[in-house]
Amino acid sequence: MASRAASRRAPARIRCSPSSGSSAATCSAAIEAGTVTVLDTLGEYYAARHLPGAVPLVRAEVDALAPGLLPDLGAAVVTYCSNEACPNSGQVADRLTALGYTDVRKYREDIQDWVAAGLPTESA
Repeated sequence: MASRAASRRAPARIRCSPSSGSSAATCSAAIEAGTVTVLDTLGEYYAARHLPGAVPLVRAEVDALAPGLLPDLGAAVVTYCSNEACPNSGQVADRLTALGYTDVRKYREDIQDWVAAGLPTESA
């Protein structure tokens, strides 16, 4: 089936929003507009600093928590980590895709880019 094949594709490693422009700026706009659910994949570092409105979700908890946190398999979801070298966001995005989520993106520059752009963060 076409929809099943689409759900098994690797998550796009693109900007937070598919529009052009700065990654941090487009991600911020998508968050403000409420068009994405943002997942912080940093684990224990979530409490210290995370993107506004981000929900913590680490790879080990995806199978158990995703259905409750993300009931709509077609909703836009963005994962992020500490920087481009951090594998956490890709691992969470890959698992979500394997579970059938169809609009999973990875904010490839991650929170390091966000902070460098001077955008606000939250703490728990």
